Amino acid sequence: MSTTAHSLSRVTSMPRGGANRSQRYALGLFGLALCAILIRLLNIDWLAHFPESWNFGLREPIDSFQSWVIGNRRYHPIFVYFFEPLKMFIEAQLRTLETFLLALPWPAHAVALFAVAYKAFSADEHGLSIRGLISALLAVLGLLVMGVFGLWAASMETIALIGVSVLIALLIGIPLGILTAHHPRFDALLRPILDAMQTIPAFVYLIPVVLFFGLARAPSVIATVIYALPPAVRLTSLGIRQVAGNAVEAADAFGSTGWQKLIKVELPLAMPSILLGVNQTIMMALGIVVIAALIGAGGLGLEVLNALRSLRVGQALEAGLAIVLIAVIFDRISYGFSQESRSALQHSTPQSTPGGRRQANLIYWGTTILIILVIIGLGRTVIDLRTFPTALHYSIREPVDALVAWMRDNLYQIGDLPIGTGPFSDFITIYLLNPLRSLLQNWLPWPVMILLMALIGHHAGGWRLATVTTLGLFALGWLGLWAASMDTLSQVLVAVLLAVLIGAPLGIWAARSSLVEAILRPVLDFLQTIPPFVYLVPVIMLFNVGRVPGIMASVLYAIPVMIRLTTLGIRQVAPAAVEAADAFGSTARQKLFKVELPLALPSIMLGVNQTVMMVLAMVIIAGLVGGGALGIEAVNGLAKSELGRGIEAGLAILLLALVLDRITQAWAGSKKQ
Repeated sequence: MSTTAHSLSRVTSMPRGGANRSQRYALGLFGLALCAILIRLLNIDWLAHFPESWNFGLREPIDSFQSWVIGNRRYHPIFVYFFEPLKMFIEAQLRTLETFLLALPWPAHAVALFAVAYKAFSADEHGLSIRGLISALLAVLGLLVMGVFGLWAASMETIALIGVSVLIALLIGIPLGILTAHHPRFDALLRPILDAMQTIPAFVYLIPVVLFFGLARAPSVIATVIYALPPAVRLTSLGIRQVAGNAVEAADAFGSTGWQKLIKVELPLAMPSILLGVNQTIMMALGIVVIAALIGAGGLGLEVLNALRSLRVGQALEAGLAIVLIAVIFDRISYGFSQESRSALQHSTPQSTPGGRRQANLIYWGTTILIILVIIGLGRTVIDLRTFPTALHYSIREPVDALVAWMRDNLYQIGDLPIGTGPFSDFITIYLLNPLRSLLQNWLPWPVMILLMALIGHHAGGWRLATVTTLGLFALGWLGLWAASMDTLSQVLVAVLLAVLIGAPLGIWAARSSLVEAILRPVLDFLQTIPPFVYLVPVIMLFNVGRVPGIMASVLYAIPVMIRLTTLGIRQVAPAAVEAADAFGSTARQKLFKVELPLALPSIMLGVNQTVMMVLAMVIIAGLVGGGALGIEAVNGLAKSELGRGIEAGLAILLLALVLDRITQAWAGSKKQ
């Protein structure tokens, strides 16, 4: 039998051992169902509801610590000599950069951005680069749109916040990445910390940060640094580890010291990966802009937050688009430099000698600085160019608000038909959310739920994963948040179900049609770059306050990754397997379900994994619009300065995320075998 035919038979048949294994799990599920029925019939209360007496009581000591901090913040040495000086230092850097950006004439910003963007996309080209020219013009156009919307000052404040945060994150992250690459024990110690930092919702960072630093912009920078740090560490470490061994051996053979080897060999060769880490750090920092506004960050995040509070969709969309434009500009420029760095390593030309490059760069940047100085001089002597001209302002608020009002009045229920956002919301609530929450909270006893998840974990990844799952779910009860966690889990499952039901078919369609992919690409780019908070305004208008708006916002936030990974999986199916299916006379439907989907399942399951994590990242945001459960617990913990309550909710979200992440990751890994 040929290799292709063997692979086809492998994905269309199941070994006897696999069938027996499935039978054992089916018997286990049947046994758990009988246990659940028996517990309900016998009405054993301590088995039906997680015992409150088992609560760890974590909230009280944390609240006591909070009281101690509040009472000693002005006098204790750790605050006087560490936290307060750190806060003042960050605030000074932030104020300096913000003052500089606001004082610089807006045409000077445009010239500087044009020069940087052009260089990012034409560093390895000689003569005029059309690609660099187009990219630079589009970047400048995006910058000017912020001014046209009347958001110039707010945009500069946001760029200052991102600039300081990313600089601090890189100053910490790159050295840590170098250490983890050279010291495996340190890497093993740091890895779970980075996992937790990436898993905990950003909102949870704000609670301890506010406790130690108060409400201001400096705490916003610290929260942003914590949230954006992991990519810088991981990608720096990855780049150092991927340096070719022969390059390191050659440096050793020439007698290089460890410092020389790092500076002259490892870092230059790892630069593409490090610059990609810079790119991801910037994007992560922009992702927390709106959340940081809750503790005084200001800028565009505050614009979005104020619009959300007053349900002004147009204002929120303008500020959201400004954040998207900043994200796209920074993303394209940093990605461009990373690609040029990679290209420079792979292609060395005679024209690109160090001396020649240095001279060309001096001329290029010297000319740019000269033009900027001329603009500054004109701005001080001829015309005030510090503020964007009000004559160029244009607002989309009124037409957007009118459109949303029309959608609210006409789409909530279409005529007398049982269709519209209102009936859809009722359907989701009555037939999905309420029954699933009732099942997890009331009908399914907590020991059966834990055993069920342990069985799923064992099926996905063996005994180790089953043990981790069991301990994680027990911890939810020990925190006293079993009912709230089951409520959150029900919402997460419904949101993931909707995202998969919508995203997987669209991903398959995009994989088969280049036109569909081309149409979907800008939509998915927009959905992935717009701040999650912005989703809430239109969904509230269309679905009212409650659990459904949070779910719909989560679906919008998570669906791009599901579509893209499904498309990627289908397109990566070996052409030989598809040709063999055609040779056997398979129909398009048979080819899809018996060849393409089974072989693409690892990528699709990875999409499910990422969808779960992105939905969980929206849990707290959904709590702001009536989602309840763990989200509202974390929100109230911050709003009411109840540190214990917020920390407990954050830990519960982290535990739930870790359990679901490990199970879906194990499933995705098992499908590769």
